[in-house]
This record gives sequence, structure tokens and C-alpha cells, in this order.
Amino acid sequence: MSNHIHLIIGSETENQSGIIRDLKKHTSKTIVKAIADNPQESRKEWMLWMFKRAGKRNINNKDFQFWQQHNQPIELNSNFLIEQKLTYIHNNPVEAGIIWEPKDYPYSRAIDYTGGKGMVDVILLS
Repeated sequence: MSNHIHLIIGSETENQSGIIRDLKKHTSKTIVKAIADNPQESRKEWMLWMFKRAGKRNINNKDFQFWQQHNQPIELNSNFLIEQKLTYIHNNPVEAGIIWEPKDYPYSRAIDYTGGKGMVDVILLS
């Protein structure tokens, strides 16, 4: 999905808010730099202007704002909820009309659940 992300995350040592904070900080800096450093990106000036404008509207930012400030965490405290949310995440690009089958979306881990191998190593939830 080009405008949002769904994650199932967990850690035995780090709390969820810390993981999300660090993920947003790292990815926003990396993505904004990649846009700024790409001379072939035709929308570069517009995107950087949008991120800078959003950043100025938020006192928590120094420069750019890439991610929204909020998230919508759901505690997955049962196998039913884990399966429900995993199915939702895998079907999200299908519902958006991007692909026909969840395993076909290159940025999803759905292929790993069908016996294939995706681009990133994952720990399968079972």
C-alpha cells in the first residue's frame, strides 16, 4: 500500500510505543533523504514542500513530518485475533484492487505463508 502500513510487531524487551517511535524516526529520515537526493524524482520539490508544511504545523517536529502522529494499536492477545489481523493485512492490497491474490503483492509477507519466499526474512505466526 502506498499510503499506509500495517504491522504485527512484538518484542520481549521493548514496548510497542518505543518500536513504533524508532521505526517512524528511521524510515522518515531515510525516505525524505532518498527523495531529496534523487535528481530524477519529478515530484521531489512538491513532496518535500508537503512534508515541510506538515512539519511546521506540528510542534513536535523540527523540519519534516512524514508519518501521522497517531497509530491505532490493537493488542493481539488470542490466536483468533492474530489470524484475523494477519488475514486482513494480507487481503488489504486485494481489497484496494492492486492485485488478485495476497501472495502476489511484493511488499507483503503473504507469499511466505503459502510456501514461497518473500523479499525479507519473517517469523511466521502460527
